[in-house]
Amino acid sequence: MPPMKTIWLASKSPRRAELLASMGVPFDVLQFKDDAGAHYEVDESVHPGEPPRDYVRRVAFDKALHAVTYVRNNGLPERPLLSADTTVALGDRILGKPADATEAREMLTALSGRVHEVLTAIVVVDGQDIRQMLSVSRVEFMSLNVQTIERYIGSGEPFDKAGGYGIQGHAGIFVSDMQGSFTGIMGLPVHETALLLAPLGFNF
Repeated sequence: MPPMKTIWLASKSPRRAELLASMGVPFDVLQFKDDAGAHYEVDESVHPGEPPRDYVRRVAFDKALHAVTYVRNNGLPERPLLSADTTVALGDRILGKPADATEAREMLTALSGRVHEVLTAIVVVDGQDIRQMLSVSRVEFMSLNVQTIERYIGSGEPFDKAGGYGIQGHAGIFVSDMQGSFTGIMGLPVHETALLLAPLGFNF
């Protein structure tokens, strides 16, 4: 069996890198390190009235297209490329990464005792071929008191995660019920990712 080809991972998320590695997929992380890299960053602001599922698909798709342009403009090897985006949706409200403790506190208070969705869109680009899938998971939080929220914020864990929490960390304690993909909630649903990579000759 020939070795699997190396792909580009267009994401800075260490969790996505860990999950992709756990699948046995060879990859290099596209870092956008050069001075021009900022020009390839995606505007992740929400369009007025944009539904959460449309938003997360659009951002993941834009990330993929920007990354492909970066690869071509910088003379990097042409390879299959994977991008993803994760967001938390409380009804029609989109919860991104909290900017500070005040925002984290507000998000966690809003999620307390309620059901929300975690949406992760994955895009794989191979030449002119672009494929996308959406993972939808349902998560219910227990009621969180003020002390629990403040301890969690003090841990520093909420600040680089959509919705202000990471299910793989201490916040797993908050989850009273879950339906869907645990790895999707982490940021890269491995089942859907395998389905997108299989047509490229990846075997799992």
